[in-house]
Amino acid sequence: MPASDPSPSSSSRSPAASDGPPYSGLLEVDESVVDDIAALLTEQQRGMVLNLVADLYPADVALLLRRLPDAEAGRLFRWLPPEMGADVLAEMEDAVRAALLDDLRPDTLIDLIDALDTDDAADVLADLPDRVALEVLPDLEDAADLTELLEYGEETAGGIMAREYVALAPDQTLQEATEAVRRSAADVDDVYTAYVVDEAGTLLGTLSLKQLLLSAGAVKVRDVMDADFISVAPRVDQEEVGRVVQRYDLVSVPVVNDTGRMMGRITIDDVVDVIRDEAEEDMQLMSGLTGEEETVDSAVQVSRGRLPWLIVGLVGSGLSGTVIGAFEATLQQAVVLATFIPVVTAMGGNAAVQSAAIAVQGLGAGELWLSDAFKRIGKEMLVALLNGVVVAGLLCGTVALLGMGDVTMLVATLSLTMLSVSLVATTNGALIPFLLTWLGVDPASAMGPFVTTLNDIMGLAIYFLIATALYL
Repeated sequence: MPASDPSPSSSSRSPAASDGPPYSGLLEVDESVVDDIAALLTEQQRGMVLNLVADLYPADVALLLRRLPDAEAGRLFRWLPPEMGADVLAEMEDAVRAALLDDLRPDTLIDLIDALDTDDAADVLADLPDRVALEVLPDLEDAADLTELLEYGEETAGGIMAREYVALAPDQTLQEATEAVRRSAADVDDVYTAYVVDEAGTLLGTLSLKQLLLSAGAVKVRDVMDADFISVAPRVDQEEVGRVVQRYDLVSVPVVNDTGRMMGRITIDDVVDVIRDEAEEDMQLMSGLTGEEETVDSAVQVSRGRLPWLIVGLVGSGLSGTVIGAFEATLQQAVVLATFIPVVTAMGGNAAVQSAAIAVQGLGAGELWLSDAFKRIGKEMLVALLNGVVVAGLLCGTVALLGMGDVTMLVATLSLTMLSVSLVATTNGALIPFLLTWLGVDPASAMGPFVTTLNDIMGLAIYFLIATALYL
């Protein structure tokens, strides 16, 4: 198992421990700081601006650039020293980074990209227009590695891996291995684990820094390496990489091809970004968005992502109205039934969301498999019956207490409806995430407007079918 490196990199430093705010001793980026720096940038006060941002973490400078007006953000970025500018690039959101890079000269781009690890450099190249990327790529130090990385999808293990890693030979002594780690320090950030490879580059094992430091210098690497390691293939989805790292408590994971040759490594900082991005995507899908909306997107981009689902909701609402219109005779017979339409739709929607949330969470974390579908649905049906009985009892008790309409008939209608709607909606909520997973679609979509509208239509149909059977 890899061991944690006690020394964080310059781009992921932690503030000093204190009882004060998390930015103790540093300039905290807030609205007043943004306004002050924007004013200094407008006045071309380069020295004062650079003094203010000199002690900021790269992530804070990235936040500052995102909050500044476009012109001032571009000016500040051009003023940054190349090394700091490269660290800041690695922390930026894609849309902000693409806007800042748009006006830079090719030689400036080359200097910035060369200062990045290959995984971050590949991300930057992917954000550039194709013409610009092809122009600067041949002149980059790691052109061959970057060309290979760009062949993988952005959301795969190959797309987020770094080509830099510490490689050791199995016949080296630990003293020689220690020297190899030292020589690699300038090129490899965040050295958590060294990788033992043979002459063909096949990964044979891993060696943690703890094992390296605590073992005698004359011992061979092969004698202390961990041959029982966890690795991933370059085409594996980044979400699966996140699950692997979480399940096995890793801080870095090697990427190997089909023949076992070492391709690169993925470190915990990239995995944290993956987990956050996947969670944000799932949250947007649950809200009926495309899963790709960012806060910096233009109004047109946001509208294009939201409008299709709003149209789906509009069509669904129209179908719900059609269902109600089809039972006009039943409503004329008992107008009081209209009072409980919102209750029926809310009951179905809430029950479906509850069961879908647990299924989506379980499938996303790998705790539920497709083979668990029937077991899960059976459990949800039992829960639906129990909840349906309680909700029906509360609702019918309220109706009886208030003496609304034909109490006996209304109580019977509502009781059967609450039980049926709860059962159907909960079953749908549990079933649809498994069905979407089987189809290769993100199960988080099961909580979007399409499914909730479907439950509304089915709930209303059940309600009026029962009412029609009892009243007419």
